[in-house]
Amino acid sequence: MSISITEDIKSVSDLKKKTREIFEQVHRTGRPVVITVNGRPDVVLLDAALFERKLKALNLGVLLAEAEADVRTGRTRAAQDFLKELKRGSKI
Repeated sequence: MSISITEDIKSVSDLKKKTREIFEQVHRTGRPVVITVNGRPDVVLLDAALFERKLKALNLGVLLAEAEADVRTGRTRAAQDFLKELKRGSKI
């Protein structure tokens, strides 16, 4: 996700005065806008749909990390064995 330091950093005063314009910019560009307070980054505005996609990707990354840890520690079994047990209806 890119950001333009000349366009995507706004003060909290800008946000108060130009809320609708800033929201339209976020939706139009797909880039986040950093809101500063006293010249320092404070919050980031992000399109809700983009945030949801990023959150899903992050959650998937967590699941993959857990799976990779299982592989590293040997907590795995052959897929064929799993499928046979599943077919028999046993508890897995």
